[in-house]
Amino acid sequence: MKTILITGAAGSVGTHLRRELAGKYRMRVSDLRALKKFSADEQFVRADISRFADALRITKGVDAVVHLGGHSVEGPWGVIHNANIVGCYNVFEAARRNGVKRIIFPTSNHAVGYYRRNETIDHRVYPKPDSRYGVSKVFGEALGSLYADKYGMQVFNMRIGNVGPVPLDKRRLSIWFSPRDLAQLVTIGIEHPDIHFEIVYGVSNNQRSWYDNSNAYRLGYKPQDDSEAGAPAVLAREKPGSDPRAELYQGGIFVIVEDVPNRAPLPKKKTAARKKAVPGKRRKK
Repeated sequence: MKTILITGAAGSVGTHLRRELAGKYRMRVSDLRALKKFSADEQFVRADISRFADALRITKGVDAVVHLGGHSVEGPWGVIHNANIVGCYNVFEAARRNGVKRIIFPTSNHAVGYYRRNETIDHRVYPKPDSRYGVSKVFGEALGSLYADKYGMQVFNMRIGNVGPVPLDKRRLSIWFSPRDLAQLVTIGIEHPDIHFEIVYGVSNNQRSWYDNSNAYRLGYKPQDDSEAGAPAVLAREKPGSDPRAELYQGGIFVIVEDVPNRAPLPKKKTAARKKAVPGKRRKK
């Protein structure tokens, strides 16, 4: 049985993926936040991937890395840079030094979010990120290309839409990705023997899809779900969009906002209260 590392395992996508892959692999699960619950076939290792030593420690002795870790929405450049640029580089480089050949990088639809909704795009389109977050995902794809060509690593990029049990709004009817389809595509990324560097779209078989996902199908992907089953309920509660740009482009509100609330904010660092020094005495260290 292969051992895989899942970074960002405490997040929404990581939680769905862990549940779907339970029993299929030995899983080392890692996050900056503590995991309160994990199964018998999971080993939890707390780590901050912006620290290279942590990335080196968690990637040792695994067969593949599913790199979900990082800041998952638009935010300030300092946050994006630390989590998604520095952190991504650390994971790739640590994997290389530890002899891990296979990396599954769940990039994002926001790497191509400035394509219009009336366009159908495939894996060969030029990146058009809609945000600093999207830029960080383009960086990860480019980094993966470098590590595949220069170091012979095997990199499987999944431009993920939106993972969840059901689609949440009209936009996500086009980019919905069911948990079981997520697990199937990740498994292809782990197991397919002929991966060098690939880009596919992480979406289900949605009738309203904006993506030509033939590259994923070429590799054996057969999505089981379609967002259309949830369309009547979604459209019944949908309210008119407030900004025409957000309605025009595939990236939605990411094309107009500077920050998106993080549903899973990072834990606040505890600051120890300073004690007043007593004259003539040393503080205990």
